[in-house]
Amino acid sequence: MSLLNLAVLGATGLVGQTIIEQIEKRDIAYKSLRLFASKSSAGRVVTVNSEDIVIEELTEEVFDGSLDIALFAVESHLSAKFAPLAVSSGCTVIDNSSAFRMDENIPLVVPEVNAELIKDYHGIIANPNCSTIQSVVALAPLRQFGLKRVAYTTYQAVSGSGRGGLEDLERGLKGQENEFYPHPIAFNVLPHIDSFLANGYSKEEIKMIEESRKILDLPELKATATAVRVPVRYGHCVEMNIEFTQEFALDEVRKALEKGTGLNLLDAPGENIYPTPLEVAGQDPVFVGRLRRDISQEKGIHLWSVADNVLKGAALNAVQILEYLITQR
Repeated sequence: MSLLNLAVLGATGLVGQTIIEQIEKRDIAYKSLRLFASKSSAGRVVTVNSEDIVIEELTEEVFDGSLDIALFAVESHLSAKFAPLAVSSGCTVIDNSSAFRMDENIPLVVPEVNAELIKDYHGIIANPNCSTIQSVVALAPLRQFGLKRVAYTTYQAVSGSGRGGLEDLERGLKGQENEFYPHPIAFNVLPHIDSFLANGYSKEEIKMIEESRKILDLPELKATATAVRVPVRYGHCVEMNIEFTQEFALDEVRKALEKGTGLNLLDAPGENIYPTPLEVAGQDPVFVGRLRRDISQEKGIHLWSVADNVLKGAALNAVQILEYLITQR
């Protein structure tokens, strides 16, 4: 297997830095690694695998045919501009933004669920929304019971907003005024993530609905969502109310979750054992617990999931896609 020329765009951002850390931590072999960011960050030096790498300014000239795979951790408008240029130069793109997720010609990938879509693939690969990723990892092994409907309620950490969210939480904890969120986040809960649409849903909520259907290949899945920001630094929580088409025994659901790829079942509530953001932060798997029948419907369950939103919800999922591509080449 020949080594590839890799790049990380948005290398100084929260997700970009975590991608670099994961490349190093997971011992990903490469021929070269180039790091790109805005003009203001160009010239900074980052040490990766004992090698000092100078951050370069992201420009159109970057894509000159020398890069094999580029991991994008930039805003949507930058992905929309630079990703097609990268692909036209022969580079495969793993994009963390929302720019291409719902394009029917672009795979939206969570490796534990649908990695087969990118076998022998060259082009843009979309990395899903953070809350969607952890949700579909938990839902995938439950498809055997026939997924009919899912209602999401999220409790999302401030790091999902990047450094601005983390900084606003710290301001609030110090008694200072909020600058990033429309209301204080410290000691508060905001039922508001991304902008609101005419139907009353937020863009974040619609992302979860539409992306879940695409990743699970269930276009008719009935889904709804309420996305909430909570004063937690790292670790998104998603409560899922799931309705099946088939009869089931709760033990069968439990066994399916235990066998699920990338899942860790922590489910002994009588012993106070269930996933929490504080213990899950910094860990790779998606953790699930609080499994129980929904007493309001015959074929329903409740399931609680927690995952590190910067890891599995963003950087790690992108690097797992990278690993899959490398093994294919």
